[in-house]
Amino acid sequence: MRAGVIVAGGRSTRFGDSDKAVADLAGTPMVRRVADRLGEAVDELVVNCREDQVEAIDTALSDYTLDPMFALDEDPDQGPMAGIATGLGAVDSEYAAVVACDMPFVDPTFVDYLFEQAASHEAAVPRPDEWFQTTQAVYHADAMYDACQRALERGEHKIVEPLFDLDYVVIEREDVLERTSLETFNNLNTREEFDAAAERF
Repeated sequence: MRAGVIVAGGRSTRFGDSDKAVADLAGTPMVRRVADRLGEAVDELVVNCREDQVEAIDTALSDYTLDPMFALDEDPDQGPMAGIATGLGAVDSEYAAVVACDMPFVDPTFVDYLFEQAASHEAAVPRPDEWFQTTQAVYHADAMYDACQRALERGEHKIVEPLFDLDYVVIEREDVLERTSLETFNNLNTREEFDAAAERF
């Protein structure tokens, strides 16, 4: 069993007033585009979001092949690390792929590869440039959940902080490029990026 966790609870301030997760991307809500791709690599789907988002996201995922479960932020606006922890706390599988809701080009074959690399470790995290891609990575659900909780208790909110508590493997740029294109990490933060992505669909 493999789980997918979509992190959708951010406020997306650069996107304007509407919720980016359910914004129409060439006729399909963005979160649905992410779910459709992620669904090719996982057996269960958990969506982390705020309570006020559930209805719209549930509608966006109606007739989806997997029955999505919602993991709600009890204390919203704590940042992506808290969202990852909340999502991982709700999965049944040992390992889970975490993907941000604004990555509509996520490559399911690359997610498969991340699951393979994470086996016998606690995380597999791509680093296509100087930054870790923590919101397109595979984690041992319990280990990462605990590491996030410890980091939050220390007052840390940097998304990479929990990694340093884990036995993790890094997927470096050349490995990434052997298996997919950097497009898999494209995230849409602004209306301009959104419009450009809509044209590609």
